[in-house]
Amino acid sequence: MPPSHYTGLAGQSHDQPAKAGVLLVNLGTPEAPTAAALRPYLAEFLGDPRVIEYPRWLWWLILHGVILRIRPARSAHAYARVWTAAGSPLRVGSEQLAQALQQQLPEARVALAMRYGRPSIRSTIEQMQREGVRRLLVLPLYPQYSGTSTGSVIDALADTFRQLRWPPELRIVNDYHDDPGHIEALARSIEQWWAAHGRGEKLLLSFHGIPQRYVDAGDPYFRHCQTTAQKLGARLGLDPTQLIVSFQSRVGREPWLQPYTDITVQQLASEGVKRLDVACPGFAVDCLETLEEIAMQNRDFFTAAGGETLRYIPALNDSAEQVASLAALIRRHAQGWPEFS
Repeated sequence: MPPSHYTGLAGQSHDQPAKAGVLLVNLGTPEAPTAAALRPYLAEFLGDPRVIEYPRWLWWLILHGVILRIRPARSAHAYARVWTAAGSPLRVGSEQLAQALQQQLPEARVALAMRYGRPSIRSTIEQMQREGVRRLLVLPLYPQYSGTSTGSVIDALADTFRQLRWPPELRIVNDYHDDPGHIEALARSIEQWWAAHGRGEKLLLSFHGIPQRYVDAGDPYFRHCQTTAQKLGARLGLDPTQLIVSFQSRVGREPWLQPYTDITVQQLASEGVKRLDVACPGFAVDCLETLEEIAMQNRDFFTAAGGETLRYIPALNDSAEQVASLAALIRRHAQGWPEFS
């Protein structure tokens, strides 16, 4: 017989009770803050056509001929600034969130996968199937939809399902940028932080950027970010002079979503703002982009331009507010399944 092209579960009993599973998916992380560990991680991440929409042959030359020769060492230095004894902040925080959600959702098997790096989406789904999961709800930990993030997760799911002999029933949370429970969790987090540390003169909401041409081509990400900011500002009672939206993490020379965070913090400092609070509502869990880029790099930009202190308000992480809001979101999307009835 010719070899099979499909992955099955040898010896699986069809009498095994079916279970529901919840798969959280975050971006991913290198295995260590070293250039050697960054190289394969960046190759997978930046090699994703959802992330970089260039002709494949041209981008392959740029990626392997230039970027992967230079960027791993630079990124390793940044990761080393936030790496902890427990490992990558994004992995540790995501694992803690998954564990907290498992306690809130005893009716389902909750697991975590990374879009890039380990644990992979495919290996995690295969493990969940071995445990009897036949109904799968996937929650990408990206509140705002973008083809570069949630769209890429959907691609990875499709690639995985294409190779499974008996794929589970599938549901996907496309986004939760305007979910009332999520907005309330963000607002309470900021209010609690203000109660403990005092309030700055302005609140900057910094979202991860994407190229402007992606939005021009139909990506809803910019609109989703603006909606999150508008609803959060209304809930906090902030007027347009108190709340500012910006976009971080741009690379390359083409225009990305604006205004840019690094330029914005410098401009605010030059205009006389002394105490600036920054939150990043696009990140469910703290990571390199929040802990190093915002809390370190942009803090330095702000003070160098004349500001006194830039204070980063942590992501929701595994807070009770985020766990409760995501558990409610999951139960709503899983309605009709026996485990959630």
